Amino acid sequence: MEKKRYSEQIFQESLEYHRAEPKGKIAVVPTKPASTQHDLSMAYTPGVAAVSSAIADDANAAYTYTGKGNLIAVISNGTSVLGLGDIGPLAAKPVMEGKALLFKVLAGIDGFDIEVDADGVDAFVDTVVNISPTFGGINLEDIKAPECFEIERKLKERLNIPVMHDDQHGTAIITSAALINALEIAGKRADAIRLVVNGAGAAAIACTRLYKALGVKPENIVMCDSRGVINRKRSVLSAEKLEFVTDRDIDTLEEALVGADMFLGVSRADILSADMVRTMAPDPIVFALANPDPEIDYRTAKESREDLIFATGRSDYPNQVNNVIGFPYIFRGALDSGATVINEQMKIAAARAIAELAKKPVPQCVRKAYGIENRLVFSRDYLIPKPLDPRLLPKVSGAIALAAEQSGVATTPIRDYRLYESQLSAMKRPL
Repeated sequence: MEKKRYSEQIFQESLEYHRAEPKGKIAVVPTKPASTQHDLSMAYTPGVAAVSSAIADDANAAYTYTGKGNLIAVISNGTSVLGLGDIGPLAAKPVMEGKALLFKVLAGIDGFDIEVDADGVDAFVDTVVNISPTFGGINLEDIKAPECFEIERKLKERLNIPVMHDDQHGTAIITSAALINALEIAGKRADAIRLVVNGAGAAAIACTRLYKALGVKPENIVMCDSRGVINRKRSVLSAEKLEFVTDRDIDTLEEALVGADMFLGVSRADILSADMVRTMAPDPIVFALANPDPEIDYRTAKESREDLIFATGRSDYPNQVNNVIGFPYIFRGALDSGATVINEQMKIAAARAIAELAKKPVPQCVRKAYGIENRLVFSRDYLIPKPLDPRLLPKVSGAIALAAEQSGVATTPIRDYRLYESQLSAMKRPL
């Protein structure tokens, strides 16, 4: 771990937090009575044979008689963990445990962290496929590009349960929500903006693809990697990068930003300067998402021009783009509707639901949770809801379930969406 990235206080507090008994951040607890001989005979032998027989006759009965329909596998090989890189599956375990914790406290979903020590795409995919009968969905996490693209594609082909690589699609959904609202504030349309993306990894590719689905025109997109602009002069490019080759005769990020309406940074700190921001179009949108330090310092960015619309991945600045706004609720809606995949329609529905929620009055409990006395009002400094906003659960999950039904991938469609959202709002969560 690069200890220098964190203050000594946070570093030590985190070690103490995780060292405290009981070890780890998640645990298995019984959900059925187990205090009498009769209880045990129901939970195990001989009573459980009846349930096993029912599932043997009808595989879908597993969703009725077991926890499969509320169980997510949080799976990683540890090849791209946070900002730490390829630190291996064991070092990824605390991160995966944390993800499982968030599934539970935010959406009532049980999550098992699975760390896979497998060399190559096929070995990893085979491992996940072989354990998949246990789960109702698969959340892939912290897997490096370009392998992550192939892993997700192959798993979607072989499984009939929702599979989502959150580093790709969670980031894409949340930034799309922020983009929808930023465009409204700036008075611009998606099909008219010029977009510059710095970074060409999993998150950058997924974000840009979803922006295209929202209307951004391919010819108005310039993507840069560590070598500069991805253009026709480049001879060796991955299939994913080839999708975003530009015909413009430019080579550098600085050149690409002149007159651009939006900058998306999913790269590294301090790559963007105030002078570069000043060359952008009026009311520029800058999402600097490198963690823990963004592509441009918050104060430097805000001082560069008054009309800037700015977001980062940090919780200590306004407009935090955080995947926790999405993934618990996306899987909640997917599980409850029996969705077989998480498709583009569902992703767009989630983005629009998140964006719309930012325009609603913010409840007192949210302001209290963040120590914010003044009202949070839809503006340049409040593009998307705060991660602890309890309205995210019913609204995003409901939007996902409805989109699953409308796109034909829901096997158990919600009968009454108003009732469904009401039930989710009333869900007791161990926050």
